[in-house]
Amino acid sequence: VKDEVIVQAGHTKYESNNIKILNYIPFNEFNDYLEKADIIISHGGVGSILNGVKLSKPVIAVPRLYKYNEHINDHQLQIVKKMEEEGYIIGCLDENLLEEKINLARTFKPKEFISNTNSFLEKFKKELNDIL
Repeated sequence: VKDEVIVQAGHTKYESNNIKILNYIPFNEFNDYLEKADIIISHGGVGSILNGVKLSKPVIAVPRLYKYNEHINDHQLQIVKKMEEEGYIIGCLDENLLEEKINLARTFKPKEFISNTNSFLEKFKKELNDIL
């Protein structure tokens, strides 16, 4: 990869001369990086995936797995499979395929994400008003 790569590593200790590694990135700065990104590579959490999908960015999601003690179950695997099946992201279930997934992401056009939050809130308000 010849592009600039920025990694939010959290508690993971890793050093590289080829990528910029930050432990934690403040929220606003993180969003700036997302907006500038050509491709976003993320774990399989819903919030992380939706950050990129809402910006219409190609997202490659690598689920954190129970078998590696990365999570308490494999819900991220289920999320990644479903989001890929729906056309929102590119799932990467094998880190050995990451280069292939990056190449695919260069031409990938994610399905447009339409949030139903406003619809949900309107229904909730109506039901609350009916109760009160």
